Amino acid sequence: MRIVIVMPAYKAAKTIESVFERIPKDFYGRIHRIIVVNDGSTDSTLEVVEKLSRRYDKILCINHEKNKGYGAAQKTGFNKAVELDADISVLLHSDGQYAPELLPEMVKPIEEGRADVVMGSRFLGGGALKGGMPLYKYAGNRILTAIENIAYGMSISEFHTGYMIYSKKALESIKFNNLSDTFHFDGEMVMMAGKKSLRIVEIGIPTRYAEEESHLKPIRYGLDVLSIIIKEKRGEYDF
Repeated sequence: MRIVIVMPAYKAAKTIESVFERIPKDFYGRIHRIIVVNDGSTDSTLEVVEKLSRRYDKILCINHEKNKGYGAAQKTGFNKAVELDADISVLLHSDGQYAPELLPEMVKPIEEGRADVVMGSRFLGGGALKGGMPLYKYAGNRILTAIENIAYGMSISEFHTGYMIYSKKALESIKFNNLSDTFHFDGEMVMMAGKKSLRIVEIGIPTRYAEEESHLKPIRYGLDVLSIIIKEKRGEYDF
């Protein structure tokens, strides 16, 4: 299967190199392209990616001159993945929070025909707090996930993960260009996967919080999630 990794990068100059170094060598050989979308970074992210492209020949860098948002960066990457006829499209963060070491395990359910979408869950296995997830984020995530499960008639352990794997069928079924340009893109993709009756498999992943900078405002984020639920009930996601 043709595997394409989509890596949004915003102010990731200090972390993105280590993410590439952590990709298992055997798995790197199976990757078709790694699409790095530099989303208007104001640090040296673009220069670092250009340097990395001399070591990693599968890098395809797409540069947003201005910051468009996390969701917008994913749209750019996934549109390119579709253009490249990817069978499996992987969302991998450039800050190292989600383990590249697990890539072989994460793609397996789609390779074996058991899933259309694979999600890495920090709550399966119970290691979220041990891994350094702040208590307010843990509590907020759990509460919002419970509300979303009830609202959407789903049973997901974590709606707010950023470790997502999509099959060709998933990206063809979900009109992802109609979704948010913000951090809510991932949650909307999960919700849309449920609406499209796609097969979702969750895999427990380790939690890692280190020096990465968070660009989320928790209260605003929570209110936005509730707003998305209301919009879904109004039929604004019926596409």
